[in-house]
Amino acid sequence: MKFYYEKYSYKIVGKNLHISFLFTVDDVKFTPKIVVENVSIKGKNKKVIDNLVFNLGMIEMFSYWKATCYPQIIVRAGKLNKSQIFWWEKLLINGMGQFFYENKIKKQSIKIISEGEGDFKKGRVTGKKIIIPVGGGKDSAVTLNIFKDKNPTCLALNPDKVILKMVGNKELIIARRKIEKKLLEMNKKGYYNGHTPFVAYLSFLSVLVSYLFNKKYIVFSNEDSANEENVVWLGRKINHQYSKTYEFEKDFRKYCSSYLIENIEYFSALRMLYEIQIGLIFSHMKNYHKIFLSCNEASKTKSGTKKKTGRWCNNCSKCLFVYLILYPFLTKEELLSIFKEDLFENKSLLPILKELTGEKKVKPFECVGTRKEVLVALYLGYKKGENSFMIKYFEKNILPKHKNWEKMASEVMDHWNTKNFIPKEFKL
Repeated sequence: MKFYYEKYSYKIVGKNLHISFLFTVDDVKFTPKIVVENVSIKGKNKKVIDNLVFNLGMIEMFSYWKATCYPQIIVRAGKLNKSQIFWWEKLLINGMGQFFYENKIKKQSIKIISEGEGDFKKGRVTGKKIIIPVGGGKDSAVTLNIFKDKNPTCLALNPDKVILKMVGNKELIIARRKIEKKLLEMNKKGYYNGHTPFVAYLSFLSVLVSYLFNKKYIVFSNEDSANEENVVWLGRKINHQYSKTYEFEKDFRKYCSSYLIENIEYFSALRMLYEIQIGLIFSHMKNYHKIFLSCNEASKTKSGTKKKTGRWCNNCSKCLFVYLILYPFLTKEELLSIFKEDLFENKSLLPILKELTGEKKVKPFECVGTRKEVLVALYLGYKKGENSFMIKYFEKNILPKHKNWEKMASEVMDHWNTKNFIPKEFKL
């Protein structure tokens, strides 16, 4: 019962860098691929690229290992020292927490065993420019706005129309990732499936791109809200957003400087803020309101069984949460122009509201804010004096439970987390 990371390979085809990996489990071979467009590797150190591609394969592996969840992962594609193995095992346990929880996998004694060789080398960049991974949501828009005068380069993985509109005329590096059809077929047959730490994947991809394109600063859009868990299970905090947390950011920075590239700056521009504070900032960015899309259901294919919709579904926790944190700061007309309907009048969303506010044990497994800021968003919405279904529910069932709402609101709206890694050259 072993899963194998056998090897990686890459080559330039035309102007693009084609990367592929080989994973094996039982009698199944997986060969996922990723293409980075418009790349030149002339003048680049092969040992550095080998190292970066090998590590990208380590995080890619999570998506295929999870199908069987075997207790031993044998790494033959390259060499890992004891510290690296510890680092990867920690990411596996924490980053796959939601996967373990939803599949009720209580025994999580996963071991990574390094059997490979590799004459890898740590890289260095000489450029001073910025890369911003862009996902098409409000957080990406706010980060782009912060660095608009710094001439940033954007990085997009499998970009859609929303991302392309958001990027506009900025320089764009495109990567295209394909999930193996065999994995999708196994999912349909009932093999294990579930959430993987996507931001961790994007982090390793960003470091590879930073070396290939000689960019020093990798700027993510992860906020303080991501640090709150969704549920505590078996004595452990299960966090859908683990790879967006301060803890992961700190760990990744150390891993990167120790083993990958010694002088890049990887950080989040929004780490100081809660989601509702970002919502307030975004509410003033009117030119993005008809462009952005934060609904993840819009891009899901359900293991290849359906097409992406590319629009707000208005039925998921992410849609309701974004509506919630924008509601205090936008007019009803402005909200309708974005969502096309009043989500506060949709009674079927009440169970989701209860999950978001903490009235139910488990917070939705989505990129949503803290329970406290949801309460504050409802309170600030209530103060607008509108009588929608959700506001009436808040007034009757939640408002009486807390005494000092103004204090709670000021604590949230004035929040500023000083624990961040923003370089001094970018600090206000």
